[in-house]
Amino acid sequence: MSLFQLTTRRLVSQAFCGLKAASSKKQKFCSEMARPSSNMAEFREVFSKAKHIAIITGAGVSAESGVPTFRGAGGFWRKWQAQELATPEAFARNPSRVWEFYHYRREVMLSKHPNPAHVAIAECERRLSKQGRSVVVITQNIDELHRKAGTKHLLEIHGSLFKTRCTSCGNVAANYKSPICPALAGKGAPDPGTEDAVIPVEDLPQCEEDGCNGLLRPHVVWFGETLDPNILTEVEKELEICDLCLVVGTSSVVYPAAMFAPQVSARGVPVAEFNMEATPATNRFR
Repeated sequence: MSLFQLTTRRLVSQAFCGLKAASSKKQKFCSEMARPSSNMAEFREVFSKAKHIAIITGAGVSAESGVPTFRGAGGFWRKWQAQELATPEAFARNPSRVWEFYHYRREVMLSKHPNPAHVAIAECERRLSKQGRSVVVITQNIDELHRKAGTKHLLEIHGSLFKTRCTSCGNVAANYKSPICPALAGKGAPDPGTEDAVIPVEDLPQCEEDGCNGLLRPHVVWFGETLDPNILTEVEKELEICDLCLVVGTSSVVYPAAMFAPQVSARGVPVAEFNMEATPATNRFR
C-alpha cells in the first residue's frame, strides 16, 4: 500500500473514531494518528454534541479511487489541461473536442468505485440520522462517488459528469449512457499523439425533449461560469445552521467554495480539517 493510501485510510479512521465510543486502545491509536496540532479528544466531544454537520469535500476524497484531477504538473488530456477545455469559449470553438474530453472522463468514472472516505462519510450520515442528527455533504466533485457510496443529502456545487444541459432549451437531465452518443464510441483517448475526432455538431449529444434536438453540454460549472444560484442558496442555508463543519480532501483554493468553511469558522463554529497537508485556510480552523 502506498504512503498516500495509508494516510488516506488513517484520515478515514480518524473520522470513524468520532462516530461511537472507542476503547482506550482505539482512542490512543486515533490520537497517535492525529497531526501535532490536532486534539482528537476535543473533536470527539464536539462531534458527539453536533446536531447539524456540514461536510465539505474536494478532489482529495476521490484521489484514492483513481479519479484523474487534471490539475498540476502532468495533468494533461492530450496536450491540454482542464482549464483550457472546461470553458464556454472552448465549447463554442470546438464542441467535438470538449465532448471527447468529457466522454473520456465519463467512461473512466464508470469503472471507478467509492473508497473508504466516501463510505465513511455515507456511514456517518446513516448513523447520525437514526439519532435525529443531520449531515449534509457539500462537494466540489463531479464524479458522483458520494452518491454511489450512499450519501443522501448531497449538494454538488459544480454539477455532475452524468448530467447534461441543453444549450437551446436549458433542460437538465441525468444521462448514464455509454457511450453518450454513437459518434463518441471509442473516442476520447488521452494520449498526446491522438488526433481530434472532429465530430459534426449534429452527431454530438442532442436534446431529447420534444421538438428540441439542441446541442447538449455537460452539466458542470466551467471556468468563468458562476455557480447555480439555487444550489448556492441551499448551501448558505446549511452553513447557517451547521454546528460543526468538516473539510475533507480539499485545498481550499477554488472559490467560492474556498470561503465556505472560513465563513462558518468566523461565526465561532468548530471546523475540523482532514487533509494530507496544511492548506491556505488551515490557520482559520479549530
